[in-house]
Amino acid sequence: MMRKDIHPKWYPNAKVICNGEVVMEVGSTSPELRVDVWSGNHPFYTGEQRIIDSGGQVERFMNRLSSYSKAKEDATKRQTKAIQKAEQRFAKQQLAALDLNDRVSQILLDNNIVTVGDLSTRLDKNIKSLLAIEGLTQPDLDNAKTVLEKAKANFLARV
Repeated sequence: MMRKDIHPKWYPNAKVICNGEVVMEVGSTSPELRVDVWSGNHPFYTGEQRIIDSGGQVERFMNRLSSYSKAKEDATKRQTKAIQKAEQRFAKQQLAALDLNDRVSQILLDNNIVTVGDLSTRLDKNIKSLLAIEGLTQPDLDNAKTVLEKAKANFLARV
């Protein structure tokens, strides 16, 4: 047997009110329910792309998102600058930093090719002038180019 007066009053036709108008009736323990959103005006059900902003949440999220994007751009810029500086430092190194054949190193030094940048520039833009140097052959230059590329990759990997 159920005890009397312990259960709340049940309203089988409680009114659901949204934006000042009754939108439906449901059973509830309150005579009326006030809601901000219901299936008749929720974008998911209506297909609208309207965003209901409660308390500036969307704006705060967009601010956070833009600050993240700015931080990412700044990090990319810093990384790019660091790589450029590292490439400049690499180009200023003496040829001795490369593991070139002693004979090839000496020939290059005798012809005023002293830094890695000098060698790199000549290999990229004016290889014929290198081949014109007495004692340098195409295999020597191919080997120098390979050694230069490996050394550059190793040097830039530390950045």
